[in-house]
Amino acid sequence: MIRAVTLAAPLALVGCADLQDQIARDTARATVRPVLAERFPGVPLEPASDCVIDNASAGELTRLGLAANQPAITPETQALVVEIATRPETIRCLATDGLAPFLN
Repeated sequence: MIRAVTLAAPLALVGCADLQDQIARDTARATVRPVLAERFPGVPLEPASDCVIDNASAGELTRLGLAANQPAITPETQALVVEIATRPETIRCLATDGLAPFLN
């Protein structure tokens, strides 16, 4: 019985980590979308948000998530979203996943 608990505990923690990651991404998305809509008008928000979120570090996701609870998006938060959005990896993602479906 102890062995079963010993094996189950790490699996439960992995599930918690996945849930925490998804919550952080969803919360950060609430900050990213308005910035993208304002700074990059016409860009498809759902795939563009995914590209930005996927290319943000854990620390950046935390900062974006915390910004979602603020009454307004600060210039620092806008700059962070633009910085992530203009990284080569994010631009590649936008080209393949974000804009490509709309160009066909």
